Amino acid sequence: MKKVMIDTNIYSLAMRGKPRVVDLLRKIDQIGISTISVGELFSGFKAGSREEKNREELEVFLDSPRVAVHGVDVETADFYAIILNQLKAAGTPIPTNDIWIAASALQNGYKLFSEDRHFNFIQGLIQIKAS
Repeated sequence: MKKVMIDTNIYSLAMRGKPRVVDLLRKIDQIGISTISVGELFSGFKAGSREEKNREELEVFLDSPRVAVHGVDVETADFYAIILNQLKAAGTPIPTNDIWIAASALQNGYKLFSEDRHFNFIQGLIQIKAS
């Protein structure tokens, strides 16, 4: 697999050693992650008892030459607006952070690796599932 953006839940499952997730991640040439996902991870780390350890593990992951972190810019915002309006018109709302993650995946030409089914509502988004 060439370019795949991971959702927050995929990083979490990989760190818990879910075999199918870990196996698929090993086959990806370029792993993308949105700063939105990084923010969600930081939030979870702060709520837990292993914040420092979790941050260190995330740093190692992000420092991999196969990993690219994608921020939000004006072009991402345009993709966000398109997705949000499409979802509203279809009556299929999804969490706002996930719209941003999908916008980043579409903007940067990635497939999306997630366990969240609501990404199915986003037109043009190609997904990979671990299960």
